[in-house]
Amino acid sequence: MATHTGSEGTIKIGSTVLGELRSYTLEQTGDTIEDTSMGDTVRSYKAGLKSSSGSASVFFDEADAGQLLCTVGSSITLNVFPEGNQATDKFYAVDAIVTGYNVSASFDGMVEAEITFQGNSAVTIGTAN
Repeated sequence: MATHTGSEGTIKIGSTVLGELRSYTLEQTGDTIEDTSMGDTVRSYKAGLKSSSGSASVFFDEADAGQLLCTVGSSITLNVFPEGNQATDKFYAVDAIVTGYNVSASFDGMVEAEITFQGNSAVTIGTAN
């Protein structure tokens, strides 16, 4: 089984690379609905709705085409490539809404931005071309 380093990863907004990427998260969750009845001796559940959300940390770059696509309220197609973007590499794709774009800096550091999003579709797995 293969393992990968974080430095292999990349994110694309549609087909545009999100530049200056430092780290990211993609979280997928699923609700459960209890269907335990009187007389049962163990709680039981059914699968409920799924959702996804995440974030990307970048070095702020006012000219980066990918960062420019991430304005709050924008609907985007987010493509997360954990193992890189070479032929046969797997990636996660989800339609999402940008929910936050926060810029921060300290006097002895780089200007950074944190982009947050909420998934608006099912997460699918694709293969890079």
